[in-house]
Amino acid sequence: MMGRRVVFKQRVVKSYRHPVLDRSLQTFRIKNEVRLMLEARRAGIPIPVIYSVDLPENRIVMEEIGGMRVKDALDDLPRDRAEEVCRKIGDIAARLHANDIVHGDLTTSNMLLDGDRIVVIDFSLGSKSSELEDKGVDMHLLEEAFHSAHYRRSELYEAVKDSYMKAYPGGAEVLKKVKEIEKRGRYTRKE
Repeated sequence: MMGRRVVFKQRVVKSYRHPVLDRSLQTFRIKNEVRLMLEARRAGIPIPVIYSVDLPENRIVMEEIGGMRVKDALDDLPRDRAEEVCRKIGDIAARLHANDIVHGDLTTSNMLLDGDRIVVIDFSLGSKSSELEDKGVDMHLLEEAFHSAHYRRSELYEAVKDSYMKAYPGGAEVLKKVKEIEKRGRYTRKE
């Protein structure tokens, strides 16, 4: 696209849905994702540049980000660099939540490491919310990602939490809510 490397994010038509309902849902979801991405950018969070939104084709055309997913990079980084990345992740989560943006799938799979910056992608499950529960679920997902995808370095999540609490005044309350969410999960799981 005009000499730029781009990514097309295409929402797939669901044939099992009534066409009118499907069109309405697709349009809502695309608009919601774009709105959240733009709000995140205004909050100082690196996101891909959005070049165009094509509602009839159910797609967003955006900047292709170089680098790799944080999920793929984190375990191989030197310890001090990995800790620096985790502090940036905590700061990003804090900025999102301070602006009442809930990512909805806040994991290292949805963060790209491009040089020294972390670019957040895929806001398709996101929402605007000031609710502790919603922010707690975001942080719970992030913690779970560290314990599963980065189990060899799961202690690095402490740097994420530390940075999050320093950058977000409501951070301690959200992390307290995470503990509550974890307890509920333990009692509702079937063995």
